[in-house]
Amino acid sequence: MNPYLTVFLLAMTPVGELRASLPLALLFYKMPVEVAFLISYIGNIIPPILIIFLLDPIYKFLSERFTFARHFFEWLFRRTRSKSSIIERYEMIGLIIFIAIPLPLTGAWTGSIAAFLLGMKPKRSIISVLAGVFIAGIIVTLSTLGVLSLF
Repeated sequence: MNPYLTVFLLAMTPVGELRASLPLALLFYKMPVEVAFLISYIGNIIPPILIIFLLDPIYKFLSERFTFARHFFEWLFRRTRSKSSIIERYEMIGLIIFIAIPLPLTGAWTGSIAAFLLGMKPKRSIISVLAGVFIAGIIVTLSTLGVLSLF
């Protein structure tokens, strides 16, 4: 498979995101930093933006038609609000920090779902996702390049 497409698709995955695609691009495929960053960044921001725009219509559709879906979403909203104090307290800055920390379960996918569940406006959510992914990309790139300098 084409290395650029592989990096792009890996960046789109909920577990990999750019935490996996940047090291792959830089260490394995030896891509230039700018190219690896751009491909990973674009791949990583597409799914969360779709989530932000599509989750509300999907939620409404399912909740209106299926009682179990409505109960599930009500439970999920309560649970998310109880576990997302940093995002609720600091809103955009909290979401940016949450997304920027390149650890499992703190990326753009989870952040965009949390933003929806916490009722953040789409524009603010998207700006937060774009900024958080950019910062995470810088952290991962610098960490990966630090590993490169050891060899």
